[in-house]
Amino acid sequence: MLYRVVRPLMFRLDPETAHSLTLRSLAMLQSAGMAKLLAGRIAHKPVRVMGLDFPNPVGLAAGLDKHAEFVDALASLGFGFLEVGGVTPRPQPGNARPRVFRLPTAEAIINRFGFNSVGAEKFAKNLRLARFKGILGVNLGKNKDTPICNAAQDYAYSLEKIYPLAHFATINISSPNTANLRDLQSADELAPLLATLHRVREDLAQQHGRRVALAVKIAPDIDDAGIEAIASVAVEQKMDAIIATNTTLSREGVRGMRHAEEQGGLSGAPLREASTVVIRKLSRALDGALPIIGVGGIMSAEHAREKLDAGASLLQLYCGLVYRGPGVVADIVNGL
Repeated sequence: MLYRVVRPLMFRLDPETAHSLTLRSLAMLQSAGMAKLLAGRIAHKPVRVMGLDFPNPVGLAAGLDKHAEFVDALASLGFGFLEVGGVTPRPQPGNARPRVFRLPTAEAIINRFGFNSVGAEKFAKNLRLARFKGILGVNLGKNKDTPICNAAQDYAYSLEKIYPLAHFATINISSPNTANLRDLQSADELAPLLATLHRVREDLAQQHGRRVALAVKIAPDIDDAGIEAIASVAVEQKMDAIIATNTTLSREGVRGMRHAEEQGGLSGAPLREASTVVIRKLSRALDGALPIIGVGGIMSAEHAREKLDAGASLLQLYCGLVYRGPGVVADIVNGL
């Protein structure tokens, strides 16, 4: 109810300004012990995926807390797990503002942040300040000026920095806002990349005495052959999960709307069906070999159930929070 009052006021602000203000306000409420009141009562619905025990299957998608500054505040909303980032090895500012746009009538967002990042060292320092003891994932990206042929070095560097602090790491090869990044989704590029990161992970596991799961995040704009190739490579290179999907370059469902032609990735309700289709095809290709984390357009328990029925084992939200408010987590978990 409160969010219905606040949202129109927040939507009068520039989206990036509103985003920052919302997170800082949530952090203040969390410090005062009041943030949990926004979440409401959330049922315990445990699930075991990637060798990890989750209190419920609904998680926070990467991109909302890019610098790991609001982990404890976001955890107070009742998520079963959090994914923060993406983080790049070296700090970079991302693209120029404005770089995020709301399409309210479609419950959608277009962003072209371009991996704005504080860098892996500062990111890890921020993570060490968090008190959250639940399941935490970190989304890894490459620096804008790193050639594709050297991408593995970027991912490996960040993985090493965050390894003691995370339960899983996501290899993001699907952001549309870094030039040529999606080229890494081709089997010829993906196989050596994942082979390298698997070796790095095994070395780090021996060093730290704990195993961090590795997930691969893919785009919705992939044909059937591409989906099958990614599934095959991910299994072969001993990944632990596939996250489907990132934002889309398609403008299906928003054409003609204000901001619809802005460059960047489209997320939110218009992505829902496309991401579910990819999950369904990916599930058939994997045939149970790896779990799928479903993300894209989840605004309700009904939408969440669609993803689970299509083959997802876990779910992630981002735009659902923006358009439905913090109570959406409880609504979905309890509705399931």
